[in-house]
Amino acid sequence: MSNQEIDFVAEFSPLTAALAARRDSDRPAFTFVDYGDERDGVETTLTWAELDRRARAVAARLNQVTEAGERVAVLCPQNLDYVVGFFGALYAGVIAVPLFAPEVSSHGERLVGALADSDPEVWLTSSSAVPGINELMNAHPVPHPKQLIAVDTVDSALADGFEAPAVTPDRPAYLQYTSGSTRRPAGAVITHGALAANVRQVVAGFGVGEDSTCAGWLPFFHDMGLIQLVALPAHTGAHSVFTTPFAFTRRPVRWLKLMSGRHDVITAAPNFAFEYTAAKLSKSDGVADLDLSGVRSAINGSEPVRAETIAGFLDAAGPLGFRAEAHRPSYGLAEATVFVSTTPQRPPRVAVLDRVELGAGRAVPVPEGDDRALRLVSAGVPVGQLVRIADPAIGAPRIDGEVGEIWIHGANVADGYWRQPERSAETFDGHLRGATPEGGWLRTGDLGVFLDGELYITGRLKDLIIIDGKNHYPQDIEATAQEAHPALRRDRLAVFSVPHDGREAPVVVAEYSNGVAVEELDAGEVERAVRAAVAKHHDLRLHAFVLVRPGTVLRTSSGKIARSATRARYLKGELA
Repeated sequence: MSNQEIDFVAEFSPLTAALAARRDSDRPAFTFVDYGDERDGVETTLTWAELDRRARAVAARLNQVTEAGERVAVLCPQNLDYVVGFFGALYAGVIAVPLFAPEVSSHGERLVGALADSDPEVWLTSSSAVPGINELMNAHPVPHPKQLIAVDTVDSALADGFEAPAVTPDRPAYLQYTSGSTRRPAGAVITHGALAANVRQVVAGFGVGEDSTCAGWLPFFHDMGLIQLVALPAHTGAHSVFTTPFAFTRRPVRWLKLMSGRHDVITAAPNFAFEYTAAKLSKSDGVADLDLSGVRSAINGSEPVRAETIAGFLDAAGPLGFRAEAHRPSYGLAEATVFVSTTPQRPPRVAVLDRVELGAGRAVPVPEGDDRALRLVSAGVPVGQLVRIADPAIGAPRIDGEVGEIWIHGANVADGYWRQPERSAETFDGHLRGATPEGGWLRTGDLGVFLDGELYITGRLKDLIIIDGKNHYPQDIEATAQEAHPALRRDRLAVFSVPHDGREAPVVVAEYSNGVAVEELDAGEVERAVRAAVAKHHDLRLHAFVLVRPGTVLRTSSGKIARSATRARYLKGELA
């Protein structure tokens, strides 16, 4: 099924139909591992029968207070209430808005922006989160809901006699708010048809079935977490075992423990999580007892995938049974529901390309040790959808080996942005000359190239730095800079350009490591090392280098470097 479009809509069945089909099953459906009070975690499990009954009860309650087609925000903590609330909204025929409880303070502005944009009539939450919800409403000018419902207080008896309204493929299922930039929040309208199609594509790409385990910690308000840990298990009958992002960051070995000893595991995380886990693994207790031989697919996506990270994770997790072919670099985005492409079941493929030629729009292989060598990891082949590389200025296709914008056409593509017609037309109605179909292409904003039938992601169109007519990829410069001096914190750098004397000039903002004592930090030495490395490898003279304390460089909800937002702070003089 490589790079072709499959008519998944013809096979349409809403996600709730799969849930209803297991209404009498006592098999475990979702298991939440809570590390809030216990270091080793406390497991709580819902069977399929329990989940379906609770979800239908929530749907019945929603039908008492709102109508089909209205927006309903899910503001639960990441626990079983969230799962119940999301499926309750789908059962009720309302438009779910998967967000998060207000205690996720690092994304507070994103929450307020999404609530203001979607204006949900009802908010679903958990009893424990109600005080935080009230604080949110008092502290921010968000539209208050007509009804606030604590999912864990809904009487399950309301499920008796509930009949779910029929839904069609083109009916909105939920709004997926894309992770942050400086623009107005955008809620991608994911229809029931797009949701069903993308889940089928995930199944086709990774071979997930009823006996699989979906394990992880990704936030449910993020597209990859919602599909991998919530929607995919419901469609296939797989067992979902999850914890919270906070539990992972505190002790990354917990992620591995979720997978240990289980059968046919599929998990997913951004590149930084694999690198972070590998770095912490040797310091974690109980590692020797872990068994990762059952991990079938570890999806690496949401940000640039690095060959060094893949190798480092294999070195750390290989002795625990993790296989090289289980690491599955992939590509996706919220506007395509999430999943677009993945690598075959083999060790990831790495292309070694000429950095300068790539900046000129051509993928030219060079030997591994070449001074201009840049290593790119394959994102594999598209599954059940059309993917083309296009010249974004004129809408013309580019041939293999030529860099351009990635355009997508498939049943999984969102139905525009919520109440933003101009932005929707700009993004979702690309016209590709000579293609079939010619219109209706999703313009992703991502740059990529096909080599030997596989897709490689080269960067973001909006982040591209153009100096003296040459293209430079910021993540490439960031990788060079972070290796220039040991005091710099890995994956916590932002590179962008600013106007200076009538031309664009490059800036590096970098955090120093948590392990470095400020009084021992020689900022001048760090700056000289970074400037020299960037000059040598990229033939660029930096306009500015800014060394900042840990936590300053902004990241999106998916873990990507928020370069535009960091640039805005730099221009305002807020970085010191």
